[in-house]
Amino acid sequence: MAKNSLGREIPETFNGKSYIPYTDPHSIKPETFHFQRASRVLKRNYSGAGKVVGSLREAIVASGLKDGMTISTHHHLRNGDRLLNDLVKEIDALGLRDIKIASSSVHIVHAELIPYIRKGVITALECGVNGPIGEQISRGELECPIVVRSHGGRARSVISGEVPIDVAFLAAPYCDEYGNFNGFYGPSACGSLGYALVDAQYARKVVAVTDNLVPFPALPISVAQNIVDIVATVDSLGDPKKIVSSTTKLTKDPMGLQIAKYAATVIDASGYLKNGFSFQTGTGGISLAVAGHVRDMMRARKIKGSFGCGGITGFFVDMLDEGLFEGLFDVQCFDLKAVESIGRNRKHQEMSAGLYANPFNMGAVVNRLDCAILSATEIDVNFNVNVNTESSGLLLHNTGGHCDVANGAKVSIIVCPSIRGRLPMVRDEVTTITTPGETVGVVVTERGIAVNDHLPALKAELIRRRVPVKDIRQLRDEIYAVTGAPKPVEFTDKVVGLIEYLDGTIIDTVRTIRD
Repeated sequence: MAKNSLGREIPETFNGKSYIPYTDPHSIKPETFHFQRASRVLKRNYSGAGKVVGSLREAIVASGLKDGMTISTHHHLRNGDRLLNDLVKEIDALGLRDIKIASSSVHIVHAELIPYIRKGVITALECGVNGPIGEQISRGELECPIVVRSHGGRARSVISGEVPIDVAFLAAPYCDEYGNFNGFYGPSACGSLGYALVDAQYARKVVAVTDNLVPFPALPISVAQNIVDIVATVDSLGDPKKIVSSTTKLTKDPMGLQIAKYAATVIDASGYLKNGFSFQTGTGGISLAVAGHVRDMMRARKIKGSFGCGGITGFFVDMLDEGLFEGLFDVQCFDLKAVESIGRNRKHQEMSAGLYANPFNMGAVVNRLDCAILSATEIDVNFNVNVNTESSGLLLHNTGGHCDVANGAKVSIIVCPSIRGRLPMVRDEVTTITTPGETVGVVVTERGIAVNDHLPALKAELIRRRVPVKDIRQLRDEIYAVTGAPKPVEFTDKVVGLIEYLDGTIIDTVRTIRD
């Protein structure tokens, strides 16, 4: 074991691969390590050769998938996704084993994979997990090593070939017989295909899976025919109504509204809320309330922003339609209003996860952000943030774009209640480090605002405005006075997962919980 710069013990190898411990947000330079783009064999489709097969099983056979290979899917249908579950059932029926999943994310709906992990069909996850799979692995009830990556980190790993995808099975809601497809239309329309765009470019084989085969050409084209090997028809890709979650509603809770008000004040005090303002916010109720305050200030001052970005909700769509932003960069639609918008408005721009947040290119969109609102499971006195594990130590959440956005934005603002379920959310140490404190600007709770030392001018302006600015240790002490100091979770020495920073270094590990 080796210690990274944050004091976390990192294994020298994990699941047969070597990894580099995290040092700082900018230590890894791709040119120094001579990283290259992944390549694949050139192929030719002769005139008249068809691509359509009539089932998922036929597509698996035609793809040449074999034991030990790696597959991917995308999660734009979120908890409405059916493809990954159906795909693994067919892989099992064909007798294939030791398959690695490198999907953009695994969600609660994918708990159906658990029996297939137990029987050795699936043996590793190169992706974030949400829900029962992560919980059972954390408890030591399920053997399946996990490497959790951010959206930008996953794009980097696929583009560089660090995670080679043998076959990408991509949900294609609107697809023609030659493989042109988009996610804008059809019974399973999910909007932006930002994660799938990377897989389509770099997987060795690409299968477009559709429940809506339309006449050629399927326009507009998100993924083009020249990179699609096979088109598979199925009855259903899933239920788009389950894209939206209960968290994508503006909070009415007084504590959440207070946090939102403070966070909006931070944005105003930053000096960036002016013409050309760029902004990202999450889908949680507090984040949407912050966006509401920002919208009202932009209206009142006749400010026209440059862009909003990230996962897009109907709230951002309304701001675009009202003329408050020049455009939206959308890697993932978070509700059906966003799905409808991206299919009709050219200023609502689909973007790949690589363009969004891959750190190893000449310009990720996150690097153009002025302010970003991010959530947290826990925060510590060094501004490190945990979004992967609960305070219980259970791995229940994907990283999403958290560390990507914190690294890129000029001011990253963490919004979080000070107490959840009688547990302190600002503490001495977080259970798991997802985002390093040096990339976090401000922490906002209902009890006050803590500003990182690298933003002294913002701190001075907030003090001038007479908002409750507090040292983060003072916040911790006030919270501990109510909750008491939390008892540390006891872990075994067994590492079951790695938390990868966006540049590929290891920022933390996940260990099994001690009974």
